[in-house]
Amino acid sequence: MDWRDEGALLTVRQHGETSAIVEVFTAAHGRHAGVVRGGASRKVAPLLQPGAQLDLTWRARLDDHIGTFTVEPLRSRAGVLSDRLALAALNSVCALLHATLPEREPHPGLYTATVGLLDSLGAPTAWVLAYLRWELMLLEELGYGLDLTSCAVTGSREDLAYVSPKSGRAVARGAAGQWADRLLPLPPCLLGQGPADPVELAAGMTTTGYFLEHRLFPDLGTRPLPEARRRFAAMVARQG
Repeated sequence: MDWRDEGALLTVRQHGETSAIVEVFTAAHGRHAGVVRGGASRKVAPLLQPGAQLDLTWRARLDDHIGTFTVEPLRSRAGVLSDRLALAALNSVCALLHATLPEREPHPGLYTATVGLLDSLGAPTAWVLAYLRWELMLLEELGYGLDLTSCAVTGSREDLAYVSPKSGRAVARGAAGQWADRLLPLPPCLLGQGPADPVELAAGMTTTGYFLEHRLFPDLGTRPLPEARRRFAAMVARQG
């Protein structure tokens, strides 16, 4: 069995004295693991950094074996190392994909969005907003999408200001009433109305983070929300 694909590196761990087991996110083969022979060597190890874009060839005797990867670097994305916020975002992306995606299940749309986000990190653009929308897409892909199209109470599409933590649906400001303090914020940037200021971005991270932590991750078992995501959210909150 063998295939060739391109993917973003999510995790690396040493395997024996000289090899490494890597996990990648690819367009056609989803989240996939394999052994890189010599992956712990001085020559190869620097290429195997989380976030790196790789050309991959996977081989195994049987399809359900872990198999081996032959890797060729395409982009290192090492530029984020000089930007603490961008590095925190990269680590959060890799940690969330590692923790949430089913093995070997393709998510081509999410893959395309992920590569675009990773390529934008550290650039002088509104990439934090792109990250926030990426979390919305991750929730949607895994069956926990938010319905922000209209108010859950009145059906109105106007003045949407909150999200119900129970239903994941939008709530208009006038319909929230005495329950407003129990609802999650719905900043305009979550509705696709940008650009977003730091306060809005922090509010958006609070809302997506709630559904990650209290809806998605409990259904995955005992795994907690990754610490990398908590650190990134805390950095965004400090900016806001």
